[in-house]
Amino acid sequence: MKKVTKAVIPCAGFGTRFLPITKAIPKEMLPIVDTPSLDLIVDECVKSGITDILIILGKNKKCIEDYYDYAPELEKILAKGNKACQIKVINELADKANFYYCRQKEMNGSAMAVLASETFVGDAPFAVVYGDDIVYNGDKQPAIGQLIDAYYTTGKSILGVQEVAEEDAVKYGAVIKGAQKGRYCEMKGVIEKPKREELPSTLVSLGRYVLTPDVFDYIRQTAPAKNGEIYLTDTINLMAKTVGVFSYEFEGRRYDTGDKLGFLQANIEYGLRNEELGKNLAEYIKQLAKKL
Repeated sequence: MKKVTKAVIPCAGFGTRFLPITKAIPKEMLPIVDTPSLDLIVDECVKSGITDILIILGKNKKCIEDYYDYAPELEKILAKGNKACQIKVINELADKANFYYCRQKEMNGSAMAVLASETFVGDAPFAVVYGDDIVYNGDKQPAIGQLIDAYYTTGKSILGVQEVAEEDAVKYGAVIKGAQKGRYCEMKGVIEKPKREELPSTLVSLGRYVLTPDVFDYIRQTAPAKNGEIYLTDTINLMAKTVGVFSYEFEGRRYDTGDKLGFLQANIEYGLRNEELGKNLAEYIKQLAKKL
């Protein structure tokens, strides 16, 4: 069985829920305390054994490439100011992994973003991680690492899931359950954003996958939705009915940073964990709570 060493991070979306800031700054570069949300995703991949990362870009996102590149001019300025520690920090960004980039020229669906990675992936299994969901695991195994281990156990494509409340499940892809054992579930399919009365379960897809390379053939077989876009959810349904797909309920505190409230929750909780800020922030929140 081939090892999972490659990851694909789709970053081509417009981030319309965060306008107007995302008119000029990619949503993926909005900070969680002092770190771009994308960098938390990259760290999750690196800690899970990923060595090569392809970032799928859209227009006006060149700053992502710049962030993970060396900056000789900046280094010279920092060197003159005897700021060696800061030079080390910015160089470590570029050294985290081997970074590659490609442009999704048309916003034609999540499956098509994955299809753009075919040449990069080749014939090996690979991870797909969407940036709207950040998962905190502290010193424990990262979420995508858990899914990689699940792939090694099953040999099948893996969909990362968690249980959520009914009122939240309608916002995501809900799993149609088959045989279940522990955190593993042999999926019969997944329904994207079902009505509450049609929910097959409250086990929902949360933007993390480990996919076998035959996914590209299935993407080409996937029919477009009514809006003309081709969705990875529909491709997963095709695979579930043929070669089989498992879901795995990963562990970790998950934040929906594609939602403004979720983004604020992530900033507050990461801030509380921050060695420099945590104590003062906790005291501020306690004082603020008395006024609410």
